[in-house]
Amino acid sequence: MIEFSSRRGFIRRTAALLGGIALHQDVFAAFNISAPPAGANVSAGNDDDFWRQIRLAYGASPTLINLNNGGVSPAPRATMDALDYYNRMCNEAPSYYMWRVLDQDREPLRESLAILGGAETDEVAINRNATEALNSIIFGLDFQPGDEVVLSKYDYPNMIHAWKQREKRDGIKLVWVDLELPSEDEEYMVQAFTSKFTAKTRLVHVTHLINWCGQILPVRAIADRAHERGIEVLVDGAHSFALIDYKIPELGGDYWGTSLHKWLCGPFGSGMMWIKKDKIPKVWPLLSNGEPDGKDIRKFESLGTRSFPIEMAIGYSLDLHNLIGTKRKQDRLFYLKNYWVEQVKNIPKVKIQTSLHPRWGCAIATLGIEGKKGSEISDQLYSKFKIHTTGIEWEKVSGVRVTPNVYTTTEDLDKLVRAIHSIANT
Repeated sequence: MIEFSSRRGFIRRTAALLGGIALHQDVFAAFNISAPPAGANVSAGNDDDFWRQIRLAYGASPTLINLNNGGVSPAPRATMDALDYYNRMCNEAPSYYMWRVLDQDREPLRESLAILGGAETDEVAINRNATEALNSIIFGLDFQPGDEVVLSKYDYPNMIHAWKQREKRDGIKLVWVDLELPSEDEEYMVQAFTSKFTAKTRLVHVTHLINWCGQILPVRAIADRAHERGIEVLVDGAHSFALIDYKIPELGGDYWGTSLHKWLCGPFGSGMMWIKKDKIPKVWPLLSNGEPDGKDIRKFESLGTRSFPIEMAIGYSLDLHNLIGTKRKQDRLFYLKNYWVEQVKNIPKVKIQTSLHPRWGCAIATLGIEGKKGSEISDQLYSKFKIHTTGIEWEKVSGVRVTPNVYTTTEDLDKLVRAIHSIANT
């Protein structure tokens, strides 16, 4: 039987590898990762030796090049070990270990996530993904027939479906923003949203980083204009959190949600919601709670029986992220995106649908080839070169989305470049 003392031993052993990782250089050695040499320009993202060692923290396939990290990212080895450990522990005596032990450990995790997000602890709820976080807000706000919500045609489908359901059920009006992407014109993007505002607009929904093509939107500028007119702001941070170096309140939104199994590399089915403290009482929880109009953020965590192992394992992904640092990760993934894009952007028939500027794009880039559908390009990349991507056909975006991660090497991307040359010339 797994004793509580052995659980503490597991945590101590893992803490030797992970805990305090951002503070102590010798923890690099515990991960078999050499600390960057003095003067190394690791922050520029081009220190391949350092990043090859980070790759060792993951169970990356040696035979398949995974360039579809935009959908879901793999968890590091330590997180997978934690999942296995906590699953086995819970199954020794489920009601005891889940409700009397692990249920209490959610609070330190909440605090750690809040610190990363630059938020107050009692503004953060832990849930299963961005869909759950954002749907809780979309369905939890009180709207009247005729109230208007401004959103984009490039928002994530699950969010669009949620708003359409509210439109059908409650008679609200959806006002759609169309965009010409990619764009590096802030005022154009801001005007695309603000030009849709009317006296009936109650909320604007803004996707921070668009999943179809990697476009970063000027959320703060849009939010400031919205607040000037008394309009609330909901931010979809699914693809930006733990990738772009920002603090949640800096975006100027009132509500925000993300998936932790994307750039934080948390276990599958983990997410996080943030609501500005004074807004919490006005949002009804998606699932029932004893105080649905209360001010405690925990009312959004009334899930009944949940996966405690998934929750507990989030912390191990968080610690590896803190070892790397958000800014360093952002710089690396911007470097990798531009590394391959710069080598293919001038190939005849190739069209890049993502900005190369660090303010407007990072990690995700979408590439089109004249005369080929995205699914066709993706299929050829896999069948001929064993490179996994995803085809995109959405509004005006058509092509294949390429998304490296911190374990991706420049050699992987060199193979991608050769593959694109081959496909474009056939």
